[in-house]
Amino acid sequence: MRIDVVSLFPDFVAQVAGHGVVGRAVERGLLSVHGWNPRDFAEGNYRRVDDRPFGGGPGMVMMVEPLLAALAAVRAADPVPPHVVYLGPQGRPLDQAKVRELAARPRLALLCGRYEGVDERLLAAEVDEEISIGDYVLSGGELPAAVLVDAVARLRPGALNDAESAEQDSFEAGPDGLRLLDCPHYTRPVEHPLGRVPEVLLSGNHAAIARWRRQQALGRTFLRRPDLLDPEALSAADRELLEAFLRDDAAGKNPL
Repeated sequence: MRIDVVSLFPDFVAQVAGHGVVGRAVERGLLSVHGWNPRDFAEGNYRRVDDRPFGGGPGMVMMVEPLLAALAAVRAADPVPPHVVYLGPQGRPLDQAKVRELAARPRLALLCGRYEGVDERLLAAEVDEEISIGDYVLSGGELPAAVLVDAVARLRPGALNDAESAEQDSFEAGPDGLRLLDCPHYTRPVEHPLGRVPEVLLSGNHAAIARWRRQQALGRTFLRRPDLLDPEALSAADRELLEAFLRDDAAGKNPL
């Protein structure tokens, strides 16, 4: 998979591509990430990429021509046509389903805005979709692009040392279609002043462990993200687990 990022800060893109899961995916040849600076395609001595907005108002707007030329160079760099995404606050909220959809594409081009945004004509003509990472405003699209690159990279087969890690993540839909938050996790030591590891995880009883983890995932989702869970749509077994979780929670028996 190839990801091209059009940004005024291409060095930031290079940093993202050099660390963690993304860096490992790049090293393994599963992903390539390329930065493109629109200033390199701007004209004049000052390589200007922004101008005042028509109609007045504060701030500056990124101009059509430098971005158009940058995207043309991106398209010409590889025979596979890119799916062009603009990272902006008005876009479709990013979720795991969208990440999976994007991860299945052979090539992405991410456009990072700055200032007050990008000339609307460029967005209408060149962008396939706009994506937002949340209902807040950032100084530019670089951080959202980094989030998207990381989320996509970890879904590339072979990027994670354990393929089950991605399958068990929060928001991943299971065979029943439910999108649950992940269960709590523990490691050594068993005893600590902050608490003890739940006994079930030390039991070696895989069926009991799976049941406990399912119960915790259901309960945490119900308490923390009720928008993800419709109790009426649960199976009888899941409803029983959830009801037991809520009883234990009221008695203070669940992990924090």
